[in-house]
Amino acid sequence: MPFERPANEDYRKFLDPSTISKLASIELKARLVVEGFIVGLHRSPYHGFSVEFAEHRQYMPGDDFKHIDWKVYGKSDRFYIKQYEEETNLKAYILLDASRSMGYKSNGISKLEYGCYLAASLAYLMLRQQDAPGLLIYDERTRAYVPPKGARSHITPILRQLNNTQPSSKTDAAVAFHELADRIKRRGLIIVISDLLDDPQRLLLGLKHFRHKQHEVIVFQLLDPFERNFAYGAEARFKDMETGQEILADPWQVRQEYVKRLGEYTESINRQCRDSRIDYQLLDTSIPFDRALFGYLAKRSKLG
Repeated sequence: MPFERPANEDYRKFLDPSTISKLASIELKARLVVEGFIVGLHRSPYHGFSVEFAEHRQYMPGDDFKHIDWKVYGKSDRFYIKQYEEETNLKAYILLDASRSMGYKSNGISKLEYGCYLAASLAYLMLRQQDAPGLLIYDERTRAYVPPKGARSHITPILRQLNNTQPSSKTDAAVAFHELADRIKRRGLIIVISDLLDDPQRLLLGLKHFRHKQHEVIVFQLLDPFERNFAYGAEARFKDMETGQEILADPWQVRQEYVKRLGEYTESINRQCRDSRIDYQLLDTSIPFDRALFGYLAKRSKLG
């Protein structure tokens, strides 16, 4: 199976105590950004809102009997209460690219590992401010889906899925994007974490589908520093991680043209996202993820 890791590996590695301590200074700024950036999508000021099931907890004296889950009682012979969350909390969908190119790394961690840290941190911050994050893993199709929930315990299935995620196949983000856009019934926040090494027109059509459905969209493009500056030395054989195609090239001869074309590509993506009111941010995986996230949130808070 493409998304399995050894069972003994700690699924909390993407949100260990050191990571949480780094996020402490980001939390307030994240709250300000979400409340400003998603104004109109966040909690409703109106009464009479609907609610949805969040999780069970054991019955305690004084609890309303009407919230007892009798099906659970029949199976366990114990009383459990259904807990609910306000459906008016912000629902966020974190879409993580797990295609084979995301497994690339020159040094340090791969783009996929970086994306997992980023996804875990965003989910943690959202749950801290009582919003409901979900997670979708995709490559050329949807590979895994964890629906949004606002319960604090929801961080566990998200971390487990991130830990089980391995780079697998080629990329076709549009398939997963259109499928999710058709599935979501209520306006929310879409966060895409990807290297965006995909068919640009199909990719942008998928992103615009979310905007057409009135969702707010944030795109984090992750690139390795070697992908950005082509800082290779002697003549080498380069292999496309998704197609397997190989070419022999001298980096000194092609670097200038490569950097120029990559710059044109990222600028084109940035411009088209801007035209569609999609928030785009390019992240270099050599920059610590907490510093990159703090920088993005600082920029967003200034822009309001």
